[in-house]
Amino acid sequence: MLNKVYKVAKYMRLSRDDGDDRESESIENQRDLIDNYIQEHEELEIVKEYADDGFTGTNFNRPGFQEMLQDIEQGKINCIITKDLSRFGRDHIDTGYYLERYFPTKGIRYIAIRR
Repeated sequence: MLNKVYKVAKYMRLSRDDGDDRESESIENQRDLIDNYIQEHEELEIVKEYADDGFTGTNFNRPGFQEMLQDIEQGKINCIITKDLSRFGRDHIDTGYYLERYFPTKGIRYIAIRR
């Protein structure tokens, strides 16, 4: 039996509003954490990296996020990995829409490494 290979999108976001957490939440630190996670899971294959540096998590009008949605629609990726859920989004209603409705209909696996 063959194991499923996931075509992974690494998504990172850093808001100017993150303030004191800026160093620990930096794009580079998020990237390193995601890369380390992927190295430990052979079923994960990196396809593309998306980053929104300086964008709030309270809405999804972010260039990197919108590009990632286009790639989902084109079937380029079927898995998204973020450092934690807050890097994906901070608006609970819109975040819930993507996690509970949009991603399941598109066959997208979502992984938040830390809670």
